[in-house]
Amino acid sequence: MSSLSNLKFFTTPSHECSYLPGKRATTLFVDPGARVDTEVYSALSALGFRRSGVHLYRPYCQTCNACIPVRVPAQGFMPKRGQLRIAKKNQGLTVSRERPAQTNEYFGLYRRYIAARHADGDMFPASREQFASFLVEGRPEASFYVFRDGKKLLAVAVADQLHDGLSAIYTFFDPTQNKRGLGVYAVLWLLDEVRRAGLDYLYLGYWVRQCRKMSYKVDYKPLQFFVNNSWIDIDS
Repeated sequence: MSSLSNLKFFTTPSHECSYLPGKRATTLFVDPGARVDTEVYSALSALGFRRSGVHLYRPYCQTCNACIPVRVPAQGFMPKRGQLRIAKKNQGLTVSRERPAQTNEYFGLYRRYIAARHADGDMFPASREQFASFLVEGRPEASFYVFRDGKKLLAVAVADQLHDGLSAIYTFFDPTQNKRGLGVYAVLWLLDEVRRAGLDYLYLGYWVRQCRKMSYKVDYKPLQFFVNNSWIDIDS
């Protein structure tokens, strides 16, 4: 089993940035052949790494530091008035924790979500192979948190169990249920789940100031940014 000190890392060639049009990016990857246990994965997450499928990575751009890892200290989280309204709207939903799987129901929801919300991105059109490699295959710490209204599937939040909290990997939901604020509710529910477990953080991935789709992450306070290899508290 690998330890943090003996891991090998690889960098990608320069490629088109996923977040900022016209920018080039470089990504640092953990050796995909390394056996990374939960302890090392948790330590990597605390150093700003993220997961996509089986890959653990971090932006490694020499001339840009726009991608900032963010996490919410769950025990001190204070919901805003709008977030409380969304929680009230969805209080009748049931949530179950399931093993990641590719079912017709899950993939159908994912495909509708990508078509409605990300038709302008490289995830469109959704495919079963993409769904499996991105969300089903990956880490033993992963779970699907499945939100239902009765028997109707409304949302799936994919999150990994770390030693100090949860890492929110991706959430997809029914795009016709706009008034419910399902994306916000999934984050609120995961924060509650971290608190129920007596853990510390919900990792939300990267925040990019110039990327509109990332702006929601600063709505959860208190918030911490990972800057110059240290987590710092952000008040505003």
